[in-house]
Amino acid sequence: MPLSQRWTLTRYLIEERRRFPSASGDLNALILDISLACKAIARIVSFGTLGDSLTPQVTAVGGDVNVQGEVQKPLDVLSNEIFMRMNEWNGHLAGMASEEMEAPHQIPANYPRGKYLLTFDPLDGSSNIDVNVSVGSVFSILRAPKELIDSGREVTVDDFLQPGAEQVAAGYAIYGPVTMLVLTVGNGVAGFTLNHNLGEFVLTHPNLRVPADTHEFAINSSNSRFWEPPVKRYVDECLAGKTGPRGRDFNMRWIASMVAEAHRILMRGGVFMYPRDTKDPAKPGRLRLLYEANPIGFVMEQAGGRASTGRQPVLGVKPSSLHQRIGLVFGSKNEVERIERYHHEPAEREPVNPLFAERSLFRD
Repeated sequence: MPLSQRWTLTRYLIEERRRFPSASGDLNALILDISLACKAIARIVSFGTLGDSLTPQVTAVGGDVNVQGEVQKPLDVLSNEIFMRMNEWNGHLAGMASEEMEAPHQIPANYPRGKYLLTFDPLDGSSNIDVNVSVGSVFSILRAPKELIDSGREVTVDDFLQPGAEQVAAGYAIYGPVTMLVLTVGNGVAGFTLNHNLGEFVLTHPNLRVPADTHEFAINSSNSRFWEPPVKRYVDECLAGKTGPRGRDFNMRWIASMVAEAHRILMRGGVFMYPRDTKDPAKPGRLRLLYEANPIGFVMEQAGGRASTGRQPVLGVKPSSLHQRIGLVFGSKNEVERIERYHHEPAEREPVNPLFAERSLFRD
């Protein structure tokens, strides 16, 4: 398609706004500022180690342990700073929350405040940068509670504790061979590719849909000894291939970058699992509900897929804390529903080995 016939992100947002004549346009402006932050991060990431020369002020930053218990890389710190500075001034936000910050970020007093809340993971999968694997940024937009707007008080943790179904918009940017922005404003999912000549995100994937069926699954198999029985059952059936109960072969994928995993599934189907397990009883899951599971879940559901904890739709979970972790399964609808069904079926009891089983000296 000739470039002149492609919509930019700006035009796409204008066309979406026309469905709501009374809309103020604040959401459009906020999304454009988020996209600008993603462009800035994409440029720095694309330079890899050479990026130090672009941002000498942060070369000594990093190495601290963030609230998630993870060691911050310099690009984690810089990406977080970019997201905050690009969005705190515009008058569209009442507050922000980031995976990299323990407490919500207040809008400085010298800037006007707005009616939305922004949560984000500024650089998901940053540990993969050293090996040149795709990474990304994930974001979610919520409406600020009316009481917060009317009172003018500072934003608190409780203001962000809204189920994922309350999201106004969500999406991610992926920094790979090309930079793409994937977005939903509650009317399907669209993908935009960064045109470096124009400096604009251009609509290239207008109606992304996740196929209902798939022959690919993604899971970290090194954790198999900690999996719950329903997850182990599902994976074992997939690995059994044509001779197993599924009657077909499956491929296993694992990138260890959730944005890259989500993007692959959005483009060609599949199912991603980072389920609850017994590895660390204090953590009911690995991924963060507000910064990762909810925005990715919203994108998947809007694209015809499904997102679940394994037991219930993830968008229906009422958050209990700002940095809450949760198990997550998303992707092709029929496969996610199968995994949910396995969780709800009565657990099969493993056979009890007799005193002299196959491990004894009395083998046949």
